[in-house]
Amino acid sequence: MAQKPSIPKGTRDFNAVEVAKRSYIMETIKEQFQLYGFQPIETPSFENSETLMGKYGDEGDRLIFKILNSGDYLKKINEDDYNLKSESVMTPKISEKALRYDLTVPFARYVVQHQNEIAFPFKRYQIQPVWRADRPQKGRFREFYQCDADVVGSKSLLQEVEFIQLYDAVFTALNLKGVTIKINNRKILSGIAEVIGAQDKLIDFTVALDKLDKIGEEKVKEEMRSKGISDDGITKLHPLFSLGGDFANQVESLKSILGSSEIGLKGIGELEFIDTAISNLGLKTANLQLDVTLARGLNYYTGSIFEVAAPEGVKMGSIGGGGRYDDLTSIFGKPDTSGVGISFGLDRIYLVLEELNLFPETIADATKVLFINFGDKEAMACLKAVSKLREAGVKAELYPDATKMKKQMTYANKREIPYVVLVGEQEIESGLFALKTMETGEQQTLDLQALVKFLN
Repeated sequence: MAQKPSIPKGTRDFNAVEVAKRSYIMETIKEQFQLYGFQPIETPSFENSETLMGKYGDEGDRLIFKILNSGDYLKKINEDDYNLKSESVMTPKISEKALRYDLTVPFARYVVQHQNEIAFPFKRYQIQPVWRADRPQKGRFREFYQCDADVVGSKSLLQEVEFIQLYDAVFTALNLKGVTIKINNRKILSGIAEVIGAQDKLIDFTVALDKLDKIGEEKVKEEMRSKGISDDGITKLHPLFSLGGDFANQVESLKSILGSSEIGLKGIGELEFIDTAISNLGLKTANLQLDVTLARGLNYYTGSIFEVAAPEGVKMGSIGGGGRYDDLTSIFGKPDTSGVGISFGLDRIYLVLEELNLFPETIADATKVLFINFGDKEAMACLKAVSKLREAGVKAELYPDATKMKKQMTYANKREIPYVVLVGEQEIESGLFALKTMETGEQQTLDLQALVKFLN
């Protein structure tokens, strides 16, 4: 019995229309990246495991797809190791490579490896697939594209300002108006951890806090308690859960909470600088919002952190995110190289544009005219005309088989080809072409020059 074809969970096939829509999003993002001065690079789909592991926190590490070593991958496992049945012991011996989890860590590796060829500050963009062993659900896949832009070699907060403008420019160009760019600062989170006496549990604290909008206040508190954060410390967090008002009001509330924390106040100062700059510059269609519960659980963020929410009324996770990382390259031997970057979630942006019907109608720019095949002699006459049309930039093709006309017309309808051309002996002798409009059934006779002009 033949095996039923299938693909792994969390992956997808894309038809021609879907590919065209995805390309539209990527080209729009790419155009804005280039307008802002970012240069393209690409890195391998898989990296050495040591490059990726330990960079995303425990939760992130568990989601990395490991690649088994080629050949007899069990040859390095002795009987004692095998009997231990320990993942931490076995994995390094049977898997030396892994699929990339994101584009940021491979970018840090790239910067260090090619530092003598790079002019700093280095602005790069990268649009490539990444893989995560996550539980598939709406808007969350195991294989998906990231569209990243990063700057390394500058500590200036003007970079953060520019990234907020870049988010605004991209979503405006996609006609996706009303997105919310949420911002916070990891220094503020460090300050809060300091105030509640949980400095040694900063990662546990931020990972739990980052889930507030997903699991709610009580579940977040439960998770914090399970990580050893005291009830007294959690009580001190209460003002955070109900923090409201505009950007300035939230900042003033934070100052009262973090008055005893030097690092927390520094984070507030950075937020104020960014907010003032954006207020002066203005945004086209996006909104900037301070969200002190925004934590983005990745270990490498050290300053500003971003997350983009779809317009109100659209149920979707974040459609973009990023932040400042001051020491990411140090893990590869290049300390004191600050960087900041953002990412666009292509697949989620696609779903939002689809839900709001924001894709241009002409996006699936497919074949415009199909020549009907009546036989070898007629086909050669058609191919000459097809060549002229293609030279003029018209997407044209000849049906390959001289089969029943009804079958060829059905093919044109299924492909949504708007025009067909019929060339028989009479048309060959006269040098004219019978052009039929599929939607109306209207037919007209044109010479080649007029045909090219009409279809162009």
